[in-house]
Amino acid sequence: MRIRFLLMAVVVLTASACSAEPVPRSVAPVESTAAPTTAAGSTTTAPGTASTEPTAMTAPESTATTRPVADTTLSLQYVADGFEQPVFYTTNDGASYIVDQPGRIWVVAGEAAPEVFLDLRDRVTFQGEQGLLGLAFHPQHPEVFYVDYTGSDGATFVSEFTFNGSSADAGSERVILEIPQPAGNHNGGMIAFGPEGDLWIGTGDGGGSNDQYGNGQRDDTLLGAMLRIRVGPDLDPYGVVEGLGFTAPEIWGIGLRNPWRFSFDGDRIWIGDVGQGDIEEIDVASVDDRTLNFGWPIYEGSNCFDGPCNEDGFAFPIHEYGHDEGCSVTGGYVYRGAAIPQLDGHYFFSDYCTGFIRSIAPDGTVHDWTEGTGTVDQVSSFGRDAAGEIYVVSTVGTVYRIAEESG
Repeated sequence: MRIRFLLMAVVVLTASACSAEPVPRSVAPVESTAAPTTAAGSTTTAPGTASTEPTAMTAPESTATTRPVADTTLSLQYVADGFEQPVFYTTNDGASYIVDQPGRIWVVAGEAAPEVFLDLRDRVTFQGEQGLLGLAFHPQHPEVFYVDYTGSDGATFVSEFTFNGSSADAGSERVILEIPQPAGNHNGGMIAFGPEGDLWIGTGDGGGSNDQYGNGQRDDTLLGAMLRIRVGPDLDPYGVVEGLGFTAPEIWGIGLRNPWRFSFDGDRIWIGDVGQGDIEEIDVASVDDRTLNFGWPIYEGSNCFDGPCNEDGFAFPIHEYGHDEGCSVTGGYVYRGAAIPQLDGHYFFSDYCTGFIRSIAPDGTVHDWTEGTGTVDQVSSFGRDAAGEIYVVSTVGTVYRIAEESG
C-alpha cells in the first residue's frame, strides 16, 4: 500500500562567509525591506549585503481583527541583522537565540543588544554545508542544551553544553554522538526535542550525489536517517528508544537524502528533505510510526529515481515541487500564534534559491504569500517562538518575522 505523508523539504546550504565581524548594538525596530503589497495570498492545490552589526529583536504586535485567508496579505517585519551567516532561530525562557554557521550562537534578551552566547569557532569546520548547524534546549534540564556541528575531521558532532543565564561554558562540552561523514555535503544538522522529550537528529546520506555511498536504504548506518535518542546529564552518553524497528537502535526512519530542517506540531513531525536534481519534498508523519522508509534513492519525491520502483512500503510526500520553482527546499513550522489566527495550522516553508514564502493549509491547499512578503535571499531556516509566531532566517545575515499586513 502506498502511504502518503505531508512532507517538508530540507535546504542545502551554499555557504559564503561575510568578511565583517559582527558588533552587537541596539536599534529601534524597523519594517522589513521586502515591501508588502495589498494582494492576498494565492492558493493552489497541493500535488505533489547584510549589516555588520547584529541588532536587537522586539516582540510582535497582535492584530485585532481576523479576516478570511483569501483576504489575508502577509509581510515580513525586520527583527535583526548583521550576523555572519545565520542558519537557525529559536527561543528559550524568554530569550531569542540565533545560530551563526561559522561557529557562534547569539542571544537576545528582550530588546537588549545581541550578545555572544557560545563561541565554538575553535572546533567548528565552516565551509560549504559544514559548520554550526543546530541548537536545542533540553525541556527537562534547564541548565543544558545541545548543538550539532561539523568538527575538524569533517565528522558530525552532537554535543551537550551547560549554561547559566546569558552565557554558556564552551569548556563544558560533552560529546553525545559522533558520526563520520564521507563527504562535506548532506550533513543534515537539525536537532530538536520531540513531544515525548527525546532528541531527534536529522542526518544526510553522506554526501556526494546520487547516494554514491549507498547509505539511503541502509538501516545499520546513522546516515540518511532520522535518529531518535534519549539525552540528559544523567545518561552516558545517551539512551535509545526501544522498539523503533531498525538494526541501528537510534534510527526512527530511513530513506532521507538531506533532512536540513524538520519540526514538530503536536505528535507529528514535518521533515524537509532536499532533492537531487528534479524534486523538492515535504513529509509529515506521526512520531508513533515505526520503520518508515521515505524512499531515497529509490525515489526522489514520488518519482522513481534508482529503481526498480515498487510503491509498497514507502512513505511518500504530500507536497513536492520541481526545480522550475526552486532548487533546495527549506522546511519550517506549523503556525500556532495568536497574531494571525486565520492561519492556525498552516505549515510554512520556502526555497533557498528562489526565496518564496508559502504555506500548506490543514486541508492540503498551498498558499503563496510572496506577493506580499517579497522573496527572501537565501532562506536557510525558519524559527518559532514560545507564542507560536514564525520567523524567517536568511544567510545574508537577517532575521524577519512573518506578520499580517494591516489595512
